[in-house]
Amino acid sequence: MTSRETRWMAGPTLRGLALLLLAAVLLVGLSGCEREAQSYRLEGPIFGTGFHITFYGDYSDARLDEIEQAVKQSLDKVDHLMSTYKPDSELSRFNQAPVGEPFTLSPETAEVVREAIRVGDISRGAFDVTVGAAVNLWGFGPDKHPDRIPSDDEIASALKEVDYRSLKLDGNQLTKTKPVYVDLSGIAKGYGVDQAARALEAQGVKHYLVEVGGEIRTKGTKPGDKPWRIAVEKPVSNERSVQRIIELDDSSVATSGDYRNYFEENGKRYSHTIDPRTGRPITHHLVSVTVITKDCMTADALATAIDVLGPQGGLDMAERENLAVYLIVKTDQGFEAKASKAFQRYLKRSDEEVPS
Repeated sequence: MTSRETRWMAGPTLRGLALLLLAAVLLVGLSGCEREAQSYRLEGPIFGTGFHITFYGDYSDARLDEIEQAVKQSLDKVDHLMSTYKPDSELSRFNQAPVGEPFTLSPETAEVVREAIRVGDISRGAFDVTVGAAVNLWGFGPDKHPDRIPSDDEIASALKEVDYRSLKLDGNQLTKTKPVYVDLSGIAKGYGVDQAARALEAQGVKHYLVEVGGEIRTKGTKPGDKPWRIAVEKPVSNERSVQRIIELDDSSVATSGDYRNYFEENGKRYSHTIDPRTGRPITHHLVSVTVITKDCMTADALATAIDVLGPQGGLDMAERENLAVYLIVKTDQGFEAKASKAFQRYLKRSDEEVPS
């Protein structure tokens, strides 16, 4: 774990959260005779990115220290259990374990693996936590190499190690039936958001926004009973601008997109998102996916799955599973937005789409 600097800040705050989602947090005074709520922010590095937490209330310095420690411990625990960069993490030890030998997971890791398998099933293999061999082959994983196009034989060889169905979870006992490498980075970040949120709630915090690397979970409201307003970023690589504002209640939001992480060769762009069914980068024109669910872990995984499936396949899955999904598709005329039926209520509650 790298060293962490955390800061508490009391008073009005306005911060554009980085990466795929921008969250505008504006303090408004409470009316009437109620004591004015204070705004507090905690931030620091985690999971190779950063976390930002804003919450409201009235807490003593001692209580703030307790809240800070609870949040840090919750995030550190997820990192220690599920990091692929730590050779002694629980996940690394499972990856090093022999094929066919049951491995006892912590309840936390088992929860994440169980959800990863479920999302793999409902997405028909578009989400696969064993895709690491193919991701590394294309130079988008931790084993980076100079940008180049793998051969068909190399891709076929990597695909032999991609199969989430070879993971058998019985309670907390996880067994792999063939050699695979499990990487939970497509779901564990969202789970970290959930765990930080649970830590806040255990400390009595009722109104908060938690963000880790662009994945967000909210609860309650801002002072004045105002909703949390989240900005979906416009999918352009050369600037940060807003596509649409949405209002959140007690829910989570995750976004997936390929408009910043890619490489080009001979004039062709290769996305960092690898389709685990083909071992190759996606080639469709879906450039951004936003998913709203109760748990951020689930939103995180679903956003990746729908990104792989593409505009039509992703929308079909959203309707089939009754998911709140917002898609941005690149066309010859610009960007076209599509929303599932379950997402419509967020559009009705929010501002009109931000013009280009």
